[in-house]
Amino acid sequence: MAALLTEMERSEPDYAEHARSAIEWLTGGEPLETITELNVCEFLWYTLPTKVSGDRTAIARALGRLLLRGGLERYAALCVSPVTARILRTYARSGEDAGVAAYQAALDETGVLPPDVPELEWSSIMGPEELGAHGACSAALELAIVSGELDPGRTADRERLTRHWLTTPRTELGGDNWLHRVQGERLNRWVLGRGTAWRELAQPFEVRLHAPIPPPPGPHLEALRRLLRLGRLPGGIRLTPQGGPGHPALAESRWDEAGLETVLEAAQEMGALRRTGDELVITATGRSLLDDPTLLWEAAAATLLAPASREHDFGVSAREVALMLLADGRPADRESVIEVIGCEEWRHPDVAASLNELTHRLDAFGLRVEGTLTPAGRSAALTALRAHALRPRRYVSMS
Repeated sequence: MAALLTEMERSEPDYAEHARSAIEWLTGGEPLETITELNVCEFLWYTLPTKVSGDRTAIARALGRLLLRGGLERYAALCVSPVTARILRTYARSGEDAGVAAYQAALDETGVLPPDVPELEWSSIMGPEELGAHGACSAALELAIVSGELDPGRTADRERLTRHWLTTPRTELGGDNWLHRVQGERLNRWVLGRGTAWRELAQPFEVRLHAPIPPPPGPHLEALRRLLRLGRLPGGIRLTPQGGPGHPALAESRWDEAGLETVLEAAQEMGALRRTGDELVITATGRSLLDDPTLLWEAAAATLLAPASREHDFGVSAREVALMLLADGRPADRESVIEVIGCEEWRHPDVAASLNELTHRLDAFGLRVEGTLTPAGRSAALTALRAHALRPRRYVSMS
């Protein structure tokens, strides 16, 4: 790189300073051969217009001439492409929001952006392992596109290659795979991120949640299954004027009205039922869940920690603490939970409300007996905790 810049300073001094600045942003001091198409696109279409001052068109042009000297013709062409010119104009004329939208649309069209897959939804805020996995998957997609093995417009093929790259053992990872690395990183951040009392409680769960939690044997979630089966019938589930389920078959069941309404709410959170007028009917997601007991179990367990409407983050944290305590066979009263999360006194009633909601859902799903989790309840608690710990990290909106 130093030799290329020196040569440019002699032969094209007008470009050299721009090129030096651009390559420092692009590579961060790493060798030129480590960059990928994703790196170049992200620099040209996001970093350059939002973080670099000066004549951005000239900087992009200078970077292109430097990359051309380095034998990276495809990347050099991106620097002077109509797409890059259009995106830079959008930032200049319409502002950052419009520019970012144009950047994201163009990046998706390249086909080198790894898509979300069932095993992994990418974070907006990535740790080192996830950044490594994302970069490796992008490089694999780029290579497949350049070699003609992958059509960048075929989302299903991009997902297939991404899943393969994430789950295949890698020699450079000592036989591990990228998916395990990302999950381990997220789990570790979940354990360490909330203060001393949280870490002491959560630390043993780092091992317990490392592998997927198998669903318990035998039939479970009968009230939920019954609602989904009724939602599949012509006419679905008719709602009462109060908004509760009013199907005649439910009136003959052993479940109480409050429990049914709690399960009904969970089914809608899962996207398994949708309201049409005064009826609830099953969705395509609901049909898939009803046909796959494992997926149904995981989706239902995840609702134990699904944020309620207008619920503060500490409410979800309170339920996380409660599930860890219950999974350990310990009491999960308000005082025990507050001792771990350490919220202000005026928040205590809200903590109690979040814990009551958790209790209602555990009881409605049949996962608790006399205040203690059943074996299935412990499995559900661990499943919910694992899903929550492994969720993608997002920027928090302050609006």
